Amino acid sequence: MRCGIWRASGHGNAARARSRQAGVAAVEFAILAIVFFTLVLSVIELARAMFVVNTLYEVTRHAANAAAVTSHADTTALAAIRQRAVFRNAPGALLLSAPVSNESVRFSYFALPRAGDGTLALQEIPTASLPTCARRNREICMANPNAENCIRFVSASICNEANQRTCNAVIYRPFLPLISFPLALSKATTIRAVESFGSMPEGTPCL
Repeated sequence: MRCGIWRASGHGNAARARSRQAGVAAVEFAILAIVFFTLVLSVIELARAMFVVNTLYEVTRHAANAAAVTSHADTTALAAIRQRAVFRNAPGALLLSAPVSNESVRFSYFALPRAGDGTLALQEIPTASLPTCARRNREICMANPNAENCIRFVSASICNEANQRTCNAVIYRPFLPLISFPLALSKATTIRAVESFGSMPEGTPCL
């Protein structure tokens, strides 16, 4: 009898030991799984962030090239350029890159005035000082290519659309909300010299 009781007790202790080992193994696996998947998802998110940054430079390059041959006063054409720059035919977000959208693409116009010491430096032209149309800009630049309101260059940047006065950086939005990436995206500014700039025939009135 004593031998039988001892054997039964021994089997019970062994079963409890195996149960505890299984529980410990499950907890260890859960911890390692959390660490592993967090690492994998972080790598994926980082790769996506790099993709977004590289794409933004492509967006501003396309936008600046198109704006260089489009009048600054043609708001309809500029809206279409913004949409095409983010690879869309209608308003919306850049693929896999929200919150960047067509509204994030912003144009600025620059003169090349000559300072008192003879040096030249880009100077942004305030909106209120922009020529009324492309023909008027051509007239100003022909009279004085270094006039402070002669548009010589156009830039395209990616700006936070919440602030229309200042070009603030867009904050990166993770694809997976569980992972935080407090990253301010590059403005990816591209500057181009104006070309035809929406040339208008002589005598065409500025609208």
